[in-house]
Parts: sequence; C-alpha cells; structure tokens
Amino acid sequence: MSKLNNLVSGGAGAIDPVSVAEYVQTGGFDALKKAAAMTGEAIIAEVKKAKLLGRGGAAYPAGNKWEHLLHIPETPKYIVCNADEGEPGTFKDRLIMDKLPLKLIEGIVIAGFTFRAQAGYIYVRGEYRKIQKRLLAAIENARSAGFLGGNILGTGFDFDIHVISGAGAYVCGENSALLNSTEGKVGRPRIKPPHLAEVGLFLKPTLVNNVESLASIPAIIGMGGDEFLNIGHPDSGGTKLICLSGHVQNRGVFEIPLGKVTLRDIIFDSDLGGGIAGGKKLKFFHLGGQSGPIGGPDLLDTVYSYTDLKKAGLSVGSGVVVVMDETVSVIEYLQCVSEFFVHESCGKCIPCREGNRQLLKLLRRLSVPNAAGCGDLETLRRLIRTMSDASFCGLGQTAAAALNSAWKHFKAEIEAHIRNDHEPV
Repeated sequence: MSKLNNLVSGGAGAIDPVSVAEYVQTGGFDALKKAAAMTGEAIIAEVKKAKLLGRGGAAYPAGNKWEHLLHIPETPKYIVCNADEGEPGTFKDRLIMDKLPLKLIEGIVIAGFTFRAQAGYIYVRGEYRKIQKRLLAAIENARSAGFLGGNILGTGFDFDIHVISGAGAYVCGENSALLNSTEGKVGRPRIKPPHLAEVGLFLKPTLVNNVESLASIPAIIGMGGDEFLNIGHPDSGGTKLICLSGHVQNRGVFEIPLGKVTLRDIIFDSDLGGGIAGGKKLKFFHLGGQSGPIGGPDLLDTVYSYTDLKKAGLSVGSGVVVVMDETVSVIEYLQCVSEFFVHESCGKCIPCREGNRQLLKLLRRLSVPNAAGCGDLETLRRLIRTMSDASFCGLGQTAAAALNSAWKHFKAEIEAHIRNDHEPV
C-alpha cells in the first residue's frame, strides 16, 4: 500500500500550471466559491478543526494565527505569502509555485476573503526568477477569469496579489525580516511584540503564512476541517511535503500523511527514498533544515509527525530530510552547516554574528586530530548556550541545533579528535 498522498500536490505536472480552465476542470476555485459564501468566523473554524500547523518551520497553529488577526479591528489588513524558501535542502514550495501556482493563489484569495484584506503579497526568493514569471502569468490569468481583482465572483470584494522578489538573503525567511524587505528596508528581523498580526506590513495588521500552508487552505475548505484532520495526525491534520536529498536512491519532493509513516519508511520505502544509494549504510539524517536536529539509525522507527518527532528530539521544520551515508564525517558536515550560518547571519546581534564565527573556528580545530583540547569542548558548550539564549532571532538561536544533537548521537566520534592532556589549545 502506497504511503503517499497527493492532497496538496495533486495535479502537479498533469495540467498547464497557468491555465485557469484546466485548473477549474480539476476542481480548482471550488473552495474559493464556497468560502465566498462563508463568514470569516466560519472559515477560521474549519482551519482550527483541521489543526493545520505552519508548514514553513515554526509549526504555529494556523487557526490561532488567523483568529488573532480576525479580532484586530484596525484596517486595512494584508495577506503575505512567505515564499523565500532559503533553507538548504528545501524545495517543496518551489514545486507548488512552479506546478500549482493557481492553488496557491486560491489559498491566498480565501485568506483575503476571510479578513476582507486590502491586498496580498507573495515574497519569492531572488533565485526563483523563472518561478516569479510563472506566478505573474498565473495571477494575470486568474484576474482575467474573475478570481482576482475587482468584484471577485460578483461579491463586491476587491483583492489583488503582488509578487515581490527577494535578493538572496536567508534571514528574509524570518517573517518580520521579510516584511521589512517587502517595504524596501534592510531585511533584518524586528523586535516582538508587537506581533505582526497587530503591526505588520506597512505597520498594519498582517497575516504571514508559508506557501504550503496557504496551498492547504483550498483542501481544508473544500473537504472540511474534520476530514482534513483525519488524513493526518490527531495533533496535526493533513499531509506534509517532504524534501528528500543526500545519499538516497530517490531524491525529490514527496507528500505523506502526517502520523502514518516512519522515518524508516521515508528513507527506505520504494515509493519514497528507496534506500541508501550505492548499497552503503545509513549514518545519520538531518531533519527540518540546517537549523534542525540530526538523528541516527536508532531513531528510524520514529513516526513522522510534529508530536512524535518532538518527543524524539527531532523536528519537522520545513520538511527537509537530508540523508548521509557511512562515508560522511560528522564534524566535516557540521562545518558545512556552520559555514552556512556565518555567511547568512545578518549581523544585527553580536551573539549570532560573532558566535557563529567562533563556532566555525572551533569546529575547524576539532576537524584536525589532537588540535583541540577539553577546554575547547567546554567553550563550545558555553557558546551554544549564549547563542541560544541571547540571539535576536531564530537564526542565531538555532544555528547550533545540529551540533547539539550530533553530540548526543556521535559523541565518541567527536571526542576522538580531542587531545588527552585535558588542556585547551
């Protein structure tokens, strides 16, 4: 029995991505027509029943976020789609924007109806130039067909969507930095509170959701929140798009029901990863992105759900599953992770800016046999605590998550590089 489910990705590659007529033939915009006859409260009730958790990485309950914004009286309100997708190993939002842009547009317009928002914005990472053009074409076609623009579906509601291009900064995947960039400011995170639902884009109430989250909304409204919940896990309904890469036979984007498959299934099932390439053995996997934790073969039977992974010290994050075989050095891999964060730190706060540099320096020393002493390990631990507690945003707070988890699973391999004299270099 297949462990795949095409709830969100259904139709990808089977229809012309920007053809409204073909999208409508597959049931497209039926959910929008249904939502147009519902109140904002009724729409949000279905999202809450579905227990949709944010698919961008934070896993915040979408229904709670939507409800908070609905009860804020100030207007105008804005809908912003976070399509920055700068997390290494993540490419599932690209699939939606490239193959199913009209599904994303439908989800954004439903959100617009819910809050009677003034406009929607899709913030797309700068490297996705071709996809930006595809989104613009899909938006124009939806507008021509009456699903965007003025008097949508004859309801008197006016709403349009604009595409904003990022410039390649990873930190702009953080929602408040993304809004600053959209406004033409430096893409650095804002202090919170106030929350973005209160003071967001142009200092007005704003909903910011990930591409996959918004693309799930038509399914929730179409089938109802209860049915969406039943497809997934009791604590997190629906499916998850996962991005398999690394040393697996089958690399790509796969859609699985939450709570119904294990990590072993994801890596070794023939419908999914298909096992380790070249007949080698699994050494470890890295979940959720560069800021996510690392796990070893002993955790393969963990069920892939937000709840079960959290209990095992792992996370769903953005849906990344990077698989590494027995030939990979854990320390060298961690160096690559650290180099990424050094490059992408916005430099706003010292714990992240300087902490990541020192982290990389210590990892490089660890990679040389007998160059590091016990004092270096203690320095690493203090550095990780400081970065986690004092960094301004999630980039610095989670930059050492991979190292922290690797210590638990590969302590012997890491400490084998330490001198026996118990003295720091």
